[in-house]
Amino acid sequence: MIQDTSIHWHENDQACAALWHSENGIAPHKKVVTGDDTLTADDAYHLACEGTAILWKGDFQNARQLLQALVRRIDKPSKKSKRAGKRVDKAGDIAVKKTAKDIFNQHRLIQSQRARILGTLLIQCNSDHTIPLRRAPDVTQACLEAYGSVSESYVISLRELLGVISAHEWRKNGLPILADGDGEPIFVHPHYGVFSPVRGEYIELVCNAPLPKQLDQESIAFDIGVGTGVLSIILAMRDVQKITATDQDNRALACAKENIALLNLGSQIEVVKANLFPQGKASLIVCNPPWIPARPSSTLEHAVYDPDSQMLKGFLSGLKEHLLPQGEGWLILSDLAEHLELRTRQELLAWIDGAGLVVLGKVDTKPKHPKASDDSDMLHFARAAEITSLWRLGAK
Repeated sequence: MIQDTSIHWHENDQACAALWHSENGIAPHKKVVTGDDTLTADDAYHLACEGTAILWKGDFQNARQLLQALVRRIDKPSKKSKRAGKRVDKAGDIAVKKTAKDIFNQHRLIQSQRARILGTLLIQCNSDHTIPLRRAPDVTQACLEAYGSVSESYVISLRELLGVISAHEWRKNGLPILADGDGEPIFVHPHYGVFSPVRGEYIELVCNAPLPKQLDQESIAFDIGVGTGVLSIILAMRDVQKITATDQDNRALACAKENIALLNLGSQIEVVKANLFPQGKASLIVCNPPWIPARPSSTLEHAVYDPDSQMLKGFLSGLKEHLLPQGEGWLILSDLAEHLELRTRQELLAWIDGAGLVVLGKVDTKPKHPKASDDSDMLHFARAAEITSLWRLGAK
């Protein structure tokens, strides 16, 4: 729902206000001016850099072009950015190699500053989610899916609105994850705010890993952190008879339930709201926790960032007591955090051992996403070395 916080501006010498909404939790901008098609990209960029937001009153498509112009100005390589891997001391004559963690923190700072600048171009929506601008698209359904019904006009950043529109297209068209017995693709439909399973390599791991023999005796599995429901769906397709999927996020719960219903798998999969584990025990428990132990900057980043590895540690510490005899826990985890010096392999193995678990086996795969081969990315050194693994864990 749209949060009850107001944003204020002046228009035609009149004081105006509307509800403010930000999925990133950004507070309402204090300095707001109106802008239209006469505003140049350079002037808009200067306003944004000094912290002034621009409430757009011109043609909607021109606002999109202006946002792209801001992107080009922000992303234009500078002499400073070309030295991203080095730090020069105050005297300026000694170059010191940055650590991987330094580069990661710099990358996050740059991304945060980039988001702040791009988030200053604002759009006002009516209470029925329509946009009162020339050439504005019909975003009613997209905003209903993301925000629900509202009773008042509200203001959001254009960047967030474009994300809402993009999420609606994902939800409408779906994402193919695997093929059924007839070779026809099976789709999941991600909702706004729910992590899309675009990293296909971890899906392949769950599709191909040998199922524990304990499932022949008691065909029960748990899916911890269900998200879109993709892993539960794969297990159901692999003939696991009873799957309990958990999550704490209401958007994820609704998304998983919808995807499961669309595939008529409701008799096999039950979705429940829970912190990690449901009641009872299972022959197989799968978990794909966020891979980066860092603090998320918004609610939309919780699927990527896991502060202090809380979910990972919670899964490991509770796994043993929820496993049936001879059962297995499958931990799907990238080693990107290790290459970024945010977690060591020794720490991970110590947590596994301390939870009374042993490693029964491990299946590895290389990432296939475009950033793994993009040497212009600040984190390319880590992404190029990244391995995604399915750790097969059992009780000692």
